[in-house]
Amino acid sequence: MAVAYDGLFRTRPFHRNASRGEALSWGQRRGAILKLEEFVRSFGEPYSKALGIDLQSKRKEEIVKWFLASILYSKPIRETTATLTYRTFEAYETLSIDSILSAGWDGLVQILDEGGYVRYDFSTATKLLEVFGNLRKRYNSDLWNLYNDANDSSDLERHLKALGKGVGDTTVSVFLRDMRAIWPKSNPKLTPLEELALEELGIKDLEALAKRRGLDIVRLQTALLRLGKDFLKRGKEVDVSLG
Repeated sequence: MAVAYDGLFRTRPFHRNASRGEALSWGQRRGAILKLEEFVRSFGEPYSKALGIDLQSKRKEEIVKWFLASILYSKPIRETTATLTYRTFEAYETLSIDSILSAGWDGLVQILDEGGYVRYDFSTATKLLEVFGNLRKRYNSDLWNLYNDANDSSDLERHLKALGKGVGDTTVSVFLRDMRAIWPKSNPKLTPLEELALEELGIKDLEALAKRRGLDIVRLQTALLRLGKDFLKRGKEVDVSLG
């Protein structure tokens, strides 16, 4: 539960206790209450940036890399496994649409298995071939063409989902969260973990808060995701002040 007093919202542990040996939360390590801006600075690095994907370049090749990573992150699988699997695609130089399609089903399954994506290897290989095949056929292998073809944020989401069964609500939310930096029509729905963090902190309007506090909305949303995933869901304490 979130307890409010003097502009402070303190998240208390859930019923599940943190596992023995887990690292203490940032707030516990410092023995202090974190201001929201401090929490965002510490935990708001976008996933695309952490992977070394340069979305700010606006290059279609970089956007494709993030789209692939978003598909991997959208499955109910450990984040470390999804990251390792992306690194395995990187090691095999299979990050472009042509290289993904050229790898074929067997090649993609091999990469997924080496990355630890064993639970979803067959289905993900099939979905990647469908999604990137449609992207090449319908949009000349350029997600900018898809973006420019969309009328607004809702239409953009529909275009992405229409690429194949491998692109659902979670994939779209993950992908468009980071794409907000370069695609003005991006306005992704919040994931359940992001909504959990907003509820705990008593935040009603994410965009209004970002504007009022002068925060980058991509970093703010990413920090809230990590608050929900790494602290609240795991029952770990962290004190975040909105004051």
